[in-house]
Amino acid sequence: MHSRPVGRHALLVEVDDARAALSLATWARSGALAAVPGLAGGCEEVVPAARTVLFDGVADVGALEAALAGWTPTEESVDGPLVEIQVTYDGSDLAVVAEAWGTDEAGVVAAHTAVDFTAAFCGFAPGFAYLAGLPEERWVPRLESPRARLPAGSVGLADRWCGVYPTESPGGWRLLGRTDAVLWDPAREQPALLAPGTRVRFVAR
Repeated sequence: MHSRPVGRHALLVEVDDARAALSLATWARSGALAAVPGLAGGCEEVVPAARTVLFDGVADVGALEAALAGWTPTEESVDGPLVEIQVTYDGSDLAVVAEAWGTDEAGVVAAHTAVDFTAAFCGFAPGFAYLAGLPEERWVPRLESPRARLPAGSVGLADRWCGVYPTESPGGWRLLGRTDAVLWDPAREQPALLAPGTRVRFVAR
């Protein structure tokens, strides 16, 4: 684990992978920092990414670095809220994914709906969550050239990740289907439906 200050009141911590980043962010958000001298207010934001966690709004960056020295990643799953997403599996890449997985399109649906995903971090667009949990033998490459426009609610795969496009946008992920779920709503108390730590299951409709 390495860390570096970002300005006077933020710290960027580099860890091994997305699992460690989510573990660290979950630990920090659990209130563990509140008991550290100099960090009574914790920090304003804890933002996990693929291999980093950004701590922003930190009163004492040195005290935070000292506290993080005692942290170790855990292999335990994050017990976040469960969200089920209804999906119509009619994506344009179903046949390609089926071939890569050595099955047919029904087999892709069965395999995808059997996975318990966890939102590791958000990025790319507001409400776009990178969902971890796909077994390594199910990883598929991105398209060589992204499509110019995908409709909101498109469900896709890229490498080890599964994701749902919150809004219409370009995209290079392999499309499995589509959903009507609203991934991003600024009027909600928590705008992102799939915030980091959320457990996600896809359900065929």
